[in-house]
Order: sequence, then C-alpha cells, then structure tokens
Amino acid sequence: TATSPGDAATASTARPRRASPWRLAYWTYCALVLVFLLAPIAAIVPLSFSSGSFLAYPLPGWSLRWYHEVLGGGRWLRALGVSLVVGLSATALSIVLGTLAALGLARLRGGWAALLKTMMLAPMIVPVILIAVGAYFFLAPLSLTSTFTGLILAHTVIAVPFVVVPVLTALEQLDPSLARAAASCGATPAVAFFRVTLPQVVPAMASGALFAFAASFDDVVIALLVAGP
Repeated sequence: TATSPGDAATASTARPRRASPWRLAYWTYCALVLVFLLAPIAAIVPLSFSSGSFLAYPLPGWSLRWYHEVLGGGRWLRALGVSLVVGLSATALSIVLGTLAALGLARLRGGWAALLKTMMLAPMIVPVILIAVGAYFFLAPLSLTSTFTGLILAHTVIAVPFVVVPVLTALEQLDPSLARAAASCGATPAVAFFRVTLPQVVPAMASGALFAFAASFDDVVIALLVAGP
C-alpha cells in the first residue's frame, strides 16, 4: 500500500524522542544543585523531634515536645501572629510602592534613572545592621519605636526592592505599542494601565510579593532595634 507524505510525517512525529545525553546531564546537574541547596535544610528537620534541650547530633531521643511547645499556645503563637501581621502589611505596602516606583523608573531615562535605581536597590546591598540603626534613629524622634507602625515601615524599606526588580523587568520587556494601541482606541491612561499594563505585570508583582514577605518574615535585626524584644 502506498503512503502519503503526510502519513509519513505523522508517523515520524509519533515516535517517542530519546533524550540526548547532554539533556540528561543537564537535568542531573540541576538535581544535584537542588540537593546541595536543600540538604542543609532537610538536615534540620530531624532535630525538631529531639528530646534534648539542645539541638545537636546524635539525638538523645525522639519526642514531640518542641511541637507541643510551639502549637500549645503561648508566646510562640503570639510571636507568629505578630510576624504574620507585620509581614503581610509590609508586603501590601511594598507591592503598591514598588509597582509605582517601577512604573516611574521604566519611563525615566538618563543619569537620574541610574541614580534612582541604585537608591531603590540600596536596601538589598547595604548590611541590614546599618538599615536597622538608621531606621531606629529615624523613627525614635517620631515616637514610632516599639510600635507596629514603625516595624511595618522599617520592613517595607527592605521589602520594596524585591518588588521593584521583577516589576521593572516585566515593564522593560512589555511591548510599548500595546499602550499606544489602547490610547488610539480611546482608552484613557488609567484604563490602559488597568486593562493592558497591569495584567501583564501581575505575575511579576506576585513573585515580588513572595520575596518581600520572606524578607520581612525572616528579619530579626531590624525587629530587635526598632521594636525591642
């Protein structure tokens, strides 16, 4: 029986493709990198089941005392609630401020743009102890130390750059002709932003919010200086 060229092409595409050795080596390398990064964290997990008073290997015994200590109420749950309130508040502020800053930086050109970008990203570069000391001397005259407001503002400072970076990258990769096309169709700048620009940068805002929350939730130094024990 004769076969048409289309049938031959379909049969060739239907054959399973064999993974090349380079592709297997690449995925093996990626897996090893993930194991290298996650293994130290996984090594801590058994320590949470230790019956001893100090976290060290070998374990003196197995116990759930530490889970009972944390989940049984008291100071640990109150501390967790404080961390969540501060982290979520700082994340919400950083999303708004970081997105607005990224919109301005995306349209700015020249030397001022580079200077402002450096200032925006400074909290990611400067040692956190310097930020904590500066935040304390700034908030103390305003009577905002040892308050939720002061701690949220200080955490917003370190969280904003984590939103600016991905949102600014998304805006720089966005096709500017889309906004012009919306304007040519009669859309106002506000409508063009909410209908065209914002949907394109929402994934970047979400990833920035995740890192911003992690930066706030992980902080200890700023919290100690600004809010106290």
